[in-house]
Amino acid sequence: MKSTGDLERKLILTGVLLATFLAAIEGTVTGPAGPAIVGDFQGMQWLSWIFTSYLLAMAITTPIFGKISDLFGRKPVFMWGAAVFLLGSLLCGISQSMEQLILFRAIQGIGAGALIPMTFTIIGDIYSIEERAKTQGLLSSVWGISSLVGPLLGGYVVDYLSWRWVFVFNLPFGVLAMVFIARCLKEEKVRRKTQIDVPGVLLFAAGMGALLFGLSTGGQNLAWTSPLLLATLGAAVILLILFLFVERRAPEPMLPLNLFSNRNIAVSTGANLLVSTLIIGLSTYIPLWVQGVSGKSAAISGLLLAPMSVGWMFGSIAGGRMILRAGSRRTAMLGLMMIAAGAIGLVFLTGESSQLILLCLMLVCGVGFGYSSTVFTIIAQSSVAYDQRGASTALNAFTRSLGQTVGVAIFGSWLNLNIDQLLRKQPDSNVTGDDINKLLGSHTGTNLSGEVSNSLRGALEGGLHSLFIVMAVFAVLSLVISWGLRKGVPSVEDATSSLKKA
Repeated sequence: MKSTGDLERKLILTGVLLATFLAAIEGTVTGPAGPAIVGDFQGMQWLSWIFTSYLLAMAITTPIFGKISDLFGRKPVFMWGAAVFLLGSLLCGISQSMEQLILFRAIQGIGAGALIPMTFTIIGDIYSIEERAKTQGLLSSVWGISSLVGPLLGGYVVDYLSWRWVFVFNLPFGVLAMVFIARCLKEEKVRRKTQIDVPGVLLFAAGMGALLFGLSTGGQNLAWTSPLLLATLGAAVILLILFLFVERRAPEPMLPLNLFSNRNIAVSTGANLLVSTLIIGLSTYIPLWVQGVSGKSAAISGLLLAPMSVGWMFGSIAGGRMILRAGSRRTAMLGLMMIAAGAIGLVFLTGESSQLILLCLMLVCGVGFGYSSTVFTIIAQSSVAYDQRGASTALNAFTRSLGQTVGVAIFGSWLNLNIDQLLRKQPDSNVTGDDINKLLGSHTGTNLSGEVSNSLRGALEGGLHSLFIVMAVFAVLSLVISWGLRKGVPSVEDATSSLKKA
């Protein structure tokens, strides 16, 4: 990295903050749009794949682009990723079917796989550890501000315009970010001889694709005892085992497993994996609770998600300062205790619960996410040298996207299974799980009779309640895992010592 002046660093930071704003808007705007998309395309069973296709593409490509950035620089990876992400956003906005939307979300995810980890890596390159902790708080503050605008904007756009517009609002911000980075970020053009881990990439893509397909279709399109489904899941296990075998022997692995010899990286990866499932779970299924169970509008569901974003902003700022004083373990555990408290609180919600209670729970979870995400990011950046920082930061982003990918598939399958079971327990009703589409549709939902509507809302409430229990278990497990973090601030010396012992 070439020497960067104060003005240039500020402009680079501005570009990174704009890119973060782009990613945050994309993620939070989509949540309130989910029920409207289901209503238009009639595909409740494929709702999770709107998120899964994006997250799977990002999970696969994040380690690849992290490795490429260590070889060829952060700037070209950032620019390419931003361009692909914006193209995917535009295509999502003009999609004409659920299949097209899922495909275009995958294109968007490929761009995000390059863009998102580069925002954190660039910060790690141009700032010291002391500055980095404060800057990460600022970075997350922009996430909080944009996430506050996102759900509100998404809800109102869905109510008064169309869900399609939620995908194109981020285009101007992406263009501005590209301009700042193109003009101000200067890097040495140093390239190392290496080779891309093609077998690892192919095995991971095939294995994760088979696993997520099986989890998403099990109990819906295919019975859990179906030979095809069992063969798919079996193939997924075999492919992922082969992937780990290949990664241990690859000269330049897609996923550098030797990083796990560092205790902080290993523990934070495990906790981050579980926390990531909760982030996507709340963003996806809280709107379903608000709109489907409570009968509120998309705008209200966006409003109730907003406190999570505000809490994230304050938690990240406080976490960035606390880690320099109290160390990584105490900071992470404080955040994870808040997440666990909020997730357990969701278990006690009912259809008659006050929306104020849900608002408070989202705020508590948001503060916890801010603390924990800041700690995990700083550990990834500060535990390795420059030539591994891209791979390490990409591992952090990979873990986050992998957790979200697996989480949204598991949660979606669990919810659909429980809804069907609850509806089958109503002997005098002809209502099926497919009628949930009508309940969530902005136009057809008002045409349902009172009895049918009550049956559907009751089943949706029961299914989501069981899902909240699963989320609470995940939150507690992440808290238990975080006890293994080292005390003090993470350092490159600790990582070097661990790698030498490995």
